[in-house]
Amino acid sequence: MARMAFGSFGDFFSIGSIKAYLSELIATLLFVFAAVSSAIAYSKLTTDVALDPPGPVAVAVAVTHAFAKAANISGGHLNPAVTFGLAIGGNITILTGIFYCIAQCLGSILACLLLYFVTNGKSVPSHGVASGMNAFEGVVMEIVITFGPVYTIYATAAEPDKDNLGIMAPLAIGFVFGANILAIGPFSGGSMNPASSFGPAVVSGDFSETGLAH
Repeated sequence: MARMAFGSFGDFFSIGSIKAYLSELIATLLFVFAAVSSAIAYSKLTTDVALDPPGPVAVAVAVTHAFAKAANISGGHLNPAVTFGLAIGGNITILTGIFYCIAQCLGSILACLLLYFVTNGKSVPSHGVASGMNAFEGVVMEIVITFGPVYTIYATAAEPDKDNLGIMAPLAIGFVFGANILAIGPFSGGSMNPASSFGPAVVSGDFSETGLAH
């Protein structure tokens, strides 16, 4: 494992670094746009949009997340949790990780603002916890299930010999995300991504414990 490094501010202002941050912003925007729009669209299939047993909403959301993650994982993190793990492991510098996380959160906010505009002000659903659960329990559950995809990324995409894995790396990561959403979505929303929870919360102004998993 590489040693953790802080990095230099000079590297931050390089053309390559700026392109990387813009890439993270745009990729996260597209990812969150697809995920949240699926939640908005499929919420019409049921009158109960709370986090109850998995139904059409959870299935549609899981499929969207799985395929979006599989399509984008080779080119971007899209997730502050992934960025944090790779920074701690020395795969990227701490400074790069900080700006990656900022870009990801901005991308998520922009995605939700865009959705709010194109849907004529339709409510943007935010993550929440199921009835009978409190916020702390939801956070603990999210921490536990986020370990799965981050570990999978380390074991596949972050491996030095990842080129030998071919399409298996993005498929494995996509399936882990999708499976976790189906399993945990009814309880804590199955976010596994602070950015994809942050954007909807900011745009909707809802930081409470209620909402729809997306």
